[in-house]
Amino acid sequence: MIRLFHVSDVHFGREDTAAIDWFDALVRSEVPDAIIMTGDLTMRARAREFAAAATWLEALGRPVTVEVGNHDLPYFNLAARFLTPYRRYLALERMIERPLDIHGVAVVPLRTTARFQWRLNWSKGHVSRGELAKALALARTVPPGGVTLLACHHPLIEGGTHMHARTRGGGAALAALAAAGVDAVLTGHVHDPFDLAWPVAGRTVRLIGAGTLSERTRTTRPSFNELRIDGRAIDVRVRTMDAVVPPAEAEA
Repeated sequence: MIRLFHVSDVHFGREDTAAIDWFDALVRSEVPDAIIMTGDLTMRARAREFAAAATWLEALGRPVTVEVGNHDLPYFNLAARFLTPYRRYLALERMIERPLDIHGVAVVPLRTTARFQWRLNWSKGHVSRGELAKALALARTVPPGGVTLLACHHPLIEGGTHMHARTRGGGAALAALAAAGVDAVLTGHVHDPFDLAWPVAGRTVRLIGAGTLSERTRTTRPSFNELRIDGRAIDVRVRTMDAVVPPAEAEA
């Protein structure tokens, strides 16, 4: 059985230090096979926030892949946002969008952030043709018989949470990814966990959202997801600072 910790939206700069200590202790005691971080490591993409995030991830001592979130792009410095939006991520370079292949479980990255959009709220999701093409190419190289997970920041389809992603191109991307063999999509952004079984392209794809380890909680206390993968079965457990939620039957 493979055990993965899916964590998101830590927001260094507004992190919950008690939640981070709790997560760190669980990583040390339970030693998951890998950690999937689905974006918003920082609050305002400041250099000191990235430095703290890099130190934290390195200290976990487990294989890690990190997606870029909308808060990880410069917000106030428009020149940096347009010309060098990911420069401050260099301390984390080897973890960014790193494909993982662990004992038959492949993790494929997809970037859903955009430095500019033709709408007022640039924090929402956007799947570009180029980024989707890269994810599809990786998904198609995964040998048959295993489980393929896609990691991105914004939910491709709304998960029924209080906060929305409104990801442009998300539905079409999900259909293409399902056809390419993706079994589940792991996301963040909305700060509340969800787990949906979504019929698409003649298959059922799990849509799995993680909560937050920041002070910016919504309806759920600080939490992360534990994924237990046995063969092709995916068991998702939401773990909060108060309890472990038993696996619930996925909703259609």
